[in-house]
Amino acid sequence: MKVQSTKDLFAEMRAVARGERPAPGDAALPSVESAEALLRILTPDNRHLLSTIRDAKPRSIAELARLTNRAEPNLLRTLGKLESFGLLSIQTIDRRRVPTVMVDALRIEIDPCAMADRIEARPVRR
Repeated sequence: MKVQSTKDLFAEMRAVARGERPAPGDAALPSVESAEALLRILTPDNRHLLSTIRDAKPRSIAELARLTNRAEPNLLRTLGKLESFGLLSIQTIDRRRVPTVMVDALRIEIDPCAMADRIEARPVRR
């Protein structure tokens, strides 16, 4: 995971698009503005949702909605946010959208005197 302000991310993207610099090797990694932003998404409800996906391995979003007693539109919004942070992936299998947890653990290193947070994600071992 890459910690980078939105302003810096857009500047980097423009420089790459103009050919002023090569695309960074970590371009496929999700970018978060700060460790705080990541912690805000890891609410108890979202952590419970991730553990349900990991443990129950639902075969569709509809099945996950039934397991969690959540409305599908609400669930889809939450899953989209978790996916944008790189915490899960949604794949289409036989016309069903299947959520899969991608991260087994996170390690956050915070510099209290500067905005130099570091986040390391340990991928799920399959």
